[in-house]
Amino acid sequence: MSQPTPDPNEGQQPYGGEQPQYGQQPYPGAQPYQQPYQGQPSYQGQQPYQGQPSYPAQQPYQQPYQQGYAYAPSTPTNTMAIVALVAGIAGLSVVPFIGSIVAVIVGPMARKQIALSGEQGDGLAKAGLILGWVGIAITVVVMVFAIIVPLIFVAASTSSIS
Repeated sequence: MSQPTPDPNEGQQPYGGEQPQYGQQPYPGAQPYQQPYQGQPSYQGQQPYQGQPSYPAQQPYQQPYQQGYAYAPSTPTNTMAIVALVAGIAGLSVVPFIGSIVAVIVGPMARKQIALSGEQGDGLAKAGLILGWVGIAITVVVMVFAIIVPLIFVAASTSSIS
């Protein structure tokens, strides 16, 4: 069997010398020596702590007084972009074909103005343009069915009579 190697620090006191007494500093800048924690004290026959907490009482939060707000001026939204979006929505609901045509015409004009002026609303103009094209496509599909379906019935009825 091999023998355990001896610990080189065995028998030495902490801090390189004799153990300092409670409250003394072993070297400059060190915290005072404190006894190690010995476990939870027994409260048999003792009253539990009933006092106030030792931390300072909290004051209600108060915001500092400000004379005004420091918001940067925002750039305005392009009016034609709003018109394109409203016309695109109206083209799908209230005035099906006319609103869609207006949205398809005004949408690109609004996007060009936004690119030149730096205003906000490019997404609104694009949404109005897309809604306009969707409205036109729906109108065309409905018109095709409105024309073709009666023609199919007329053709089917005339071929069975002959």
